[in-house]
Amino acid sequence: MGPAPARRVALLGGGFSTDDDRLLDDWVLAQTPAPRPRVCFVPTASGDADAYVEQFLDAFHGRDCRPSVLRLFRRELDDEELRTHLLSQDVVYVGGGSTANLLAVWRAHGVDRLMREAHSRGALVCGISAGANCWADACHTDSFGPLTPLRDGLGLVAGSVCPHYDSEPGRRASYRTSVAQGRLPAGWALEDGVGVLLENGRFKEGVTRSRGSRAYRVFPNGAALAEERGLTCRPLGR
Repeated sequence: MGPAPARRVALLGGGFSTDDDRLLDDWVLAQTPAPRPRVCFVPTASGDADAYVEQFLDAFHGRDCRPSVLRLFRRELDDEELRTHLLSQDVVYVGGGSTANLLAVWRAHGVDRLMREAHSRGALVCGISAGANCWADACHTDSFGPLTPLRDGLGLVAGSVCPHYDSEPGRRASYRTSVAQGRLPAGWALEDGVGVLLENGRFKEGVTRSRGSRAYRVFPNGAALAEERGLTCRPLGR
C-alpha cells in the first residue's frame, strides 16, 4: 500500500466569477497531476443560480479539463451516483453565496460526508467566499445579514476563515475583534485576488493576481484587535 494522498484545500479570493484573467483558476488546475483534471462546480451557496452555472461552464469549457456541475436544488443523481461522481473528481470547486445555507443543504443530502471523503482521497477542494468558508471549523459570514461568527464548518481547515478582507466595509475590524474576543478561533484572512494552498493542514503556498493583495494569519494577542501576520504570496502571470 502506497502513502496516503495529501489532503489539500485551496482558499480563493477570486476566480472565474470575479476575474477575467483566469490566473487563479489556472493555478487551481495546476495543483492536480491529472492531464485533464475533472473539475466539479458546486453552486449550492447561490441556490444553484443558473447564471452562476453558465459562468462556470463558459470559463472552463475549452480548457484542458473536464468540467461538471453538481446541482442539489434540482437534484438528478441518486445517493450512489452522487457519491461516485464526487469521488471521481480531481477538483471540487465551491461557489459563493450563503455559507449557512450551503452547509444545511449539504447535510440534508449527505454531501458533507462525501466532501470529507473526497478530500481524504486526495481531491483538491477549493472555493471562493462561502466556498472558502465551508472547509474550516468556523468563519466570518454575512449569511444572517450582519457579519456574524459561524462555528459550523466541515473542519477540514483548522480554525476560521474570513474572505473579502479588504473589499467589504467592516470585514477586517469585525473579524479581528471576533478573534480577539474568542468568538472565532485564529484563522486565515483573504484579500480579493489571492489564493492560499493548505496541504495536510499546513500552509504550502500563497499566490496573488493583484499587486499588493495579501493573505494573513490572524491570532489573538490579548489586545482589542487580533494580530495579523502577512503571508508571502507569489505573483501570478506577468
